[in-house]
Amino acid sequence: MTKSISVTRKSKCIVLILLILLFIFSFFLSVGNGAVKISLAEIIKSIFNKNNINHQIIWNVRLPRTLVAALVGICLSLSGAILQGIMRNPLAGPNIIGVSSGGGLFALIILILFPKYYYLVPIGAFCGALFATLFIYILAWKEGVQPTRLVLAGVAVSSLFTAGTNALMTFFPDRVSGVLGFMVGGLSAITWQDVKMVLPYTIIGVSLIMFLPNKLNILMLGDEVAIGLGLDVEKTRFMFIIISSLLAGSAVSVVGLLGFVGLIVPHIARIFIGSDYRFLFPGSIFLGGSIVMICDTLSRILFAPMEIPVGIIMSALGAPFFLYLLKLRGESK
Repeated sequence: MTKSISVTRKSKCIVLILLILLFIFSFFLSVGNGAVKISLAEIIKSIFNKNNINHQIIWNVRLPRTLVAALVGICLSLSGAILQGIMRNPLAGPNIIGVSSGGGLFALIILILFPKYYYLVPIGAFCGALFATLFIYILAWKEGVQPTRLVLAGVAVSSLFTAGTNALMTFFPDRVSGVLGFMVGGLSAITWQDVKMVLPYTIIGVSLIMFLPNKLNILMLGDEVAIGLGLDVEKTRFMFIIISSLLAGSAVSVVGLLGFVGLIVPHIARIFIGSDYRFLFPGSIFLGGSIVMICDTLSRILFAPMEIPVGIIMSALGAPFFLYLLKLRGESK
């Protein structure tokens, strides 16, 4: 028995190492590809040689964009992993249950109605995501919160916020062109300012969540079992919702309504690393960052010299996977 457990842990550690290597590969793939292709040796050389033309491309364009792609992937995948855990539903995700929609609506209110306060977008997105999750929590409350009610309430709230977003675009059509990239999820025109906007929230969210995997493992056993083990279920679930809102809101603030990352990444990670959140959290971090960086690279090179928003690539990959999940759930019943 001990040998079996140690082998399992060893295999999970190997998978984590491979995911770290994939993350590093994706980083250099993203930095090196675009309108101008730059080799790995040239990347390393150009970073330290300020007189090289490639230095300007890498430092001012590619590097901030790649870093934001990685941070957004980390935030959304962790947010999705948390929501799927506390709701015990594989179809839960920040874009599915309304967390991203709430953050997106509040961010769009600032961008469209108060554009001179654009620097408040991260705070607005977090407040919107938090408001959405609290609203969902209140709607789902009935002598406690059941995961099924949370998902159903989330779908309803998502529709409500989407209606608000569409209303904004209808009433202010002259300002819509400036936020189209935000609506579909895009990484064009990313600067170091965007890195500074999302990095603190990512560090806070990741730092908090890495101390809590055991609590989520216990919560996954069911409310009755968790209570029997001495866990304050409602308090713990509420704490995870706050952290999930912080992560989703920070991602939405810089990249917009990027869908399916929080849904598909945790599932792919589970296939290779299992459902133990001690391994699933770090696995989702490296896999989520890798997938968004790779998809952003594809968005730049597939139709070069024209660039398409990364959200289109993610939706093209995520929609079939979502249908696959629905099919699996149908077969399991």
